[in-house]
Amino acid sequence: MWRATPPDPEDARRLRRVRAKLDLTPLAIHCNYLINLASIDPVIRARSVSAFRGELDRARMIGAEYLVLHPGSHRDQTIEEGIHQFVHGVAEAARGFKAAKLILLLEGTAGSGSAIGSRFEELRAIRDLAATLTGLPLAYCLDTCHLLAAGYDIAAAAGLRQTLAEAARTLGIENIRLIHANDSKTPLGSRRDRHENIGEGYIGVEGFRRILRQPRLRQIPFILETPAAEENDDRRNLETLKTLCPKSRTTTARSS
Repeated sequence: MWRATPPDPEDARRLRRVRAKLDLTPLAIHCNYLINLASIDPVIRARSVSAFRGELDRARMIGAEYLVLHPGSHRDQTIEEGIHQFVHGVAEAARGFKAAKLILLLEGTAGSGSAIGSRFEELRAIRDLAATLTGLPLAYCLDTCHLLAAGYDIAAAAGLRQTLAEAARTLGIENIRLIHANDSKTPLGSRRDRHENIGEGYIGVEGFRRILRQPRLRQIPFILETPAAEENDDRRNLETLKTLCPKSRTTTARSS
């Protein structure tokens, strides 16, 4: 739905108190999947700008550190034009917005259809342009399923090393603030966004073991976005990650 309900102020205060008591940080929330700031359709664009501003305001209200956003689709445009549209949409929605600690995270995509953001160079181009047009700090969220589907062979030892080297060179590891931990139902380069339970897809148990034990990634929070067909699926996936890397920092999230 495009329409959203603001959080109850008392609920927001309770959340802040619980987070402080239990040292739950960072808090990352995901934008509405309908938002497409790269669109040139006037109706979709207007709704996207309004909806994204609402996401910014709610993130500030509940004290989130990260707001995750997909770069959108460049349908009926070149990818360069789509990037330009996206950044100007972010700038329009964020006009006059201030939040001391909120960082917008651009999420890498699987590359299906006209989706922007399946290549590190596209994410970097967005961030570079946004630095000149918006006051929002931007960093990155990478998704393991999306990476594999986009053609980054993170399931193999050599492919993971190559992917991390490219990410360091193009994005800067310090700018990768969050990782969505998902296995993939579809193989390398499929360009299809189909999440699978940890260890049950094309990344596999050994692939995740290598990912979780990468020194460059050990300080980055991992959030599950795996399927939840049964009540205990989240806990089962979390326990699998813990088994593969006992000291890894993991939590769960639902993207609904």
